[in-house]
Amino acid sequence: MKTLFCAILGFVLTGGPALFAQATPQESLLVLSKVDRTLTIVDPVSLKAVAKVPAGDDPHEVVASADGRFAFVSNYGYGAYHTITVVDLVAQKVQRTVDVGPLRGPHGLAFAEGKLWFTAEVAKAIARYDPESHQVDWVLGLGQNRTHMIDVFPGASRIMTTNVNSGTVSILDKVTVQPQGPVPGAQTDRPNYVQPHGPPVDWNQTVVSVGKGPEGFAVSPDGKEAWIGNGLDGTVSIVDLAAKKVVETIPAGIPGINRVKFTPDGRLVLLSSLRNPYLTVFDAASRRKIRQVPVGHASEGILVQPDGARIFVSCSPDDSVAVIDTKTLRVIGRIAAGHEPDGLAWAVRR
Repeated sequence: MKTLFCAILGFVLTGGPALFAQATPQESLLVLSKVDRTLTIVDPVSLKAVAKVPAGDDPHEVVASADGRFAFVSNYGYGAYHTITVVDLVAQKVQRTVDVGPLRGPHGLAFAEGKLWFTAEVAKAIARYDPESHQVDWVLGLGQNRTHMIDVFPGASRIMTTNVNSGTVSILDKVTVQPQGPVPGAQTDRPNYVQPHGPPVDWNQTVVSVGKGPEGFAVSPDGKEAWIGNGLDGTVSIVDLAAKKVVETIPAGIPGINRVKFTPDGRLVLLSSLRNPYLTVFDAASRRKIRQVPVGHASEGILVQPDGARIFVSCSPDDSVAVIDTKTLRVIGRIAAGHEPDGLAWAVRR
């Protein structure tokens, strides 16, 4: 009877199945299950789940706030949905569901400068959500088809996205536009007018053609280049971010490239695939394939532990997350975190 009571109490407290009654660790691995529609909080030391929280319809990507107290989940559905689920990681429950209205198909996520940035595929746009005001406070249309993943650079002065069906990436640079004053010598009926909010800001978009079906991409730790995985032709496009152009296309031979990640030291580039059983590893400097790590039938999300010691890979068909030692590039463990795991994130409570 006591066990049943604890289970019921846990269900009430977490808002979902109460198989766990442990506090969220200071550092935690977050795993989304698309089928179960849950976010699992995992202790990265024991590799055991400590809580499961509802994550909304068709959860695909997840990111943590800078203070590690909240997680944001995109509810995708190829445009069928238009919500972002906010999870309180300390209380282990949904804090709120944000309706982003016409910004349908939210997918890629980034947390920067205290705000959540996300792609909206159907709207062909990117947008920003303010957790303080609980409002979407900025939207920018890109005019590209299926804007999918997003990276926001330090200071939020540059943003990069992949656009799957357009076969492009967008590089967006924030610029200050000098206001045009009156023509010298001309009469004006607004002699006392002062621009109330300072000089206007604009965004310059550079559209770079890459391979077919670009989805996952990663920016090198030094910010000099981006590797883009082209899922439909199995190639990798390397973009020089200063020149804003493709400088090399690697015939990687990886059909269904899904996600791309650098290790924190910038030495290795990791690529998952929806259509082969490996995590493929490239040496970033030589651009050469150095290892194919068997992980399961296929793989999706990739996350590298902040200290670079381990790699986590969502093996969706196998209902597990593979844990890989970065030094040996061998699978050293498995995490059970629901059916068809996908998006991964790391949260550090500060």
